[in-house]
Amino acid sequence: MSTLPSGVAPERTIGPFQLLALGVNGIVGVGIFFAPAEVAAQAPGLGAVWAFALTGLALVPVAFAFAVLGRRFDSDGGPVVFARAAFGERVSFLVGWVAYVSAFLSTSAVMAGLARAVAPSVGLGGPVGERLLASALVTGLAALVASGIRVSARTWTALTVLKLVPLAVLLGAFFFLPDRDVPPPLPATGASWLKAGLTVMFAYQGFEIVPVIAGQVRASERTVPMATVGSLLLAMLLYVGLVWACVAALPDLASASAPLAQAAGVWSGAGMERLVGAGTSVSALGICVGMMVTTPRYLSALASGERSLFGLERMSESGVPMRALAVTWALVLGFVNLGDLSELFALSAIAVLMQFGVTAAALAVLSLRRERNLRPVHALLAVPTLVLGLTLVAFGASAREAAVASVAVLAGLALMRLSRPREPAPVRLP
Repeated sequence: MSTLPSGVAPERTIGPFQLLALGVNGIVGVGIFFAPAEVAAQAPGLGAVWAFALTGLALVPVAFAFAVLGRRFDSDGGPVVFARAAFGERVSFLVGWVAYVSAFLSTSAVMAGLARAVAPSVGLGGPVGERLLASALVTGLAALVASGIRVSARTWTALTVLKLVPLAVLLGAFFFLPDRDVPPPLPATGASWLKAGLTVMFAYQGFEIVPVIAGQVRASERTVPMATVGSLLLAMLLYVGLVWACVAALPDLASASAPLAQAAGVWSGAGMERLVGAGTSVSALGICVGMMVTTPRYLSALASGERSLFGLERMSESGVPMRALAVTWALVLGFVNLGDLSELFALSAIAVLMQFGVTAAALAVLSLRRERNLRPVHALLAVPTLVLGLTLVAFGASAREAAVASVAVLAGLALMRLSRPREPAPVRLP
């Protein structure tokens, strides 16, 4: 597959609905199928519903911060390009590198988990079978992504619809079918609101990936803000309704092993319970597709500034950073064959903090400089974003995550030394 010359953009193929689907797909992952029980352990009864509602509202200013900057940067990278404009190459490179390391480690963990869940049903039980299936999944999804952003967009959009259908049916059964003979929900009680809110905050992650593919989006100045904020608002409405259905159906929600599936069984019977349970795997597959699309773009974005790194920024005619994708495929393939990957989410809190914090700081700096048609009033959006980011790292990140992040930063500094100043583009005479 041929690549475009440096500085030449591919045809933009992503429309509003597909970008909105990417954001919703990023948020509505596997976590929501289990998070209601975890939150109910800290906020019993209707407290769990309020935790999802209030945390979602608290994240709206964060989504607006990403939206305000996203509409002003018409290229792939999201927080990487925001940091480059506000703070220069070094900060941008380190932000992109930590985001990339966290993304490919999380991608490896999700793919390995999906393979482990599906392997017995396809006759590939045992560690060897699980690794073979995980390797085939990684390679197949990499090939799909390599075929072009148009094909990837159709795939993640279809999977997003498929994962939402059983959840929408569950909500319909809860709100519109005749009342079932179930105990009333418990009233809200005293709760560990901070811990509950942190759990919910992780469940809402995903809208921040929307600006990462801005360079492939038609009319990105309108589409990126709509999809960033819209995906969070849609997920918030969905989550509040689902948790409410779980609270009403399961008096002992905190001890439920699969709360959404069990609530579906209460409201619609065993068939619906099996359908929602199967939706967990569909949702995981959708997340895997989205991750394979966006993760290489962090790598290509950090190599697209004033310094070049092994040509990782080169884009194919179909809108794919092929070298960055190849590196990501090799890394994920290696990690899914290591065995237990439950610890590979070690950078997630720190990486989210960096993306939230750098985006907020970049918005404040660029607003005060009045660059990119920003005004000082836009800097106000940075305040809640920074507060949430600091809360996340102070109470949600562990010492182990900080240590892993430090190692990643040191590796990034070493990698940065391998980069070379970009040669100026040749001047074309008329």
